[in-house]
Amino acid sequence: MCCWCSCLECIHNIPPLNLLFLHFTDPALPAGEEGSASGPVSMASISVPNPVPSATEDAESIRKAVQGWGTDEKALIEILGHRTAAQRAEIAVAYEGLYNEPLLDRLHSELSGDFRSAMMLWTMDPAARDAKLAHKAMKKKGERHVWVLIEVACASSPDHLAAVRKAYRAAYSASLEEDVATCPLYKEPLKQFLVRLVTSYRYSGEVVDGELARAEAAELRDAVVAGKQPLTGDVVRIVGTRSKAQLKATFERFRQEHGKAIDDVLEERRGSDQLAAALKTAVWCLASPEKHFAEVIRSSIVGLGTDEESLTRAIVSRAEVDMQKVKEEYKVMYPNKTVTSDVNGDTSGYYNGILITLVGPE
Repeated sequence: MCCWCSCLECIHNIPPLNLLFLHFTDPALPAGEEGSASGPVSMASISVPNPVPSATEDAESIRKAVQGWGTDEKALIEILGHRTAAQRAEIAVAYEGLYNEPLLDRLHSELSGDFRSAMMLWTMDPAARDAKLAHKAMKKKGERHVWVLIEVACASSPDHLAAVRKAYRAAYSASLEEDVATCPLYKEPLKQFLVRLVTSYRYSGEVVDGELARAEAAELRDAVVAGKQPLTGDVVRIVGTRSKAQLKATFERFRQEHGKAIDDVLEERRGSDQLAAALKTAVWCLASPEKHFAEVIRSSIVGLGTDEESLTRAIVSRAEVDMQKVKEEYKVMYPNKTVTSDVNGDTSGYYNGILITLVGPE
């Protein structure tokens, strides 16, 4: 099964692309990330030609690639795989204006299998994509599907999460937080934690309160090490609401005073405590998302068979955000391995082509 429901009914539930992309004002900025006043240091892995063709030119080239007896998959990869989210949005608008059909509909009818799943996820607006992934995740059991909600809530900016919630309401006539709270697959206290995550709107600045970091590091230690309190209450409040900068300071204070990183302690409890596993994933997604996504990619490849759903999600969602950091972390976590070599070893054809294009050179 593909990594998201690509039936035409679900496609038409997605709000118009020209509306979904209004929150992208600078095509140089990766989706869900914010730059400093002096400009962002991009950790994206995709390459964009210079000069870039106009959206109309790209739409016309895509039309040529999908017309006739066969489809020119390489041309589709070459065009869409080398455009930013804002540029892809402009292409989609231009394509529909020229040919009176949505670009996603055409891709759906022309492509198949894992390649179609990857191309359609990549072509979507990032907020609508995450809304779609979250909606599907709530229909499946297992830790890997809980990861999706935590990634959506914690691995990007507060503004991106707000855009995801807006896209979710438009696509499903329900709120993301409402659906998480009523999802029968989640039990307390995990459900409480997930609701807290998807409803949060964290401060995105770099101001850190050192005294607060000390106090909350002690609270976390009492819960995850000493066992003086359960992994709920203050633990959920701290991880679910504090800014990423504040949490990094708190986690560093925890490491200094306990002699072990909080994610390592949570990993020790992971097997017997479902909330501990979710907390560990949230800690990584908030403080060092490159570690989490390196683990997602590796775990989707090792063992019997390939988890194409997880592999596609990790690469597509991080290509414009921090794939350069993911690739470097991958080498650290898995010596003598690279994302490129592992993807090449486990995928083939045009599916391999789009993934390697998004991963970029290394």
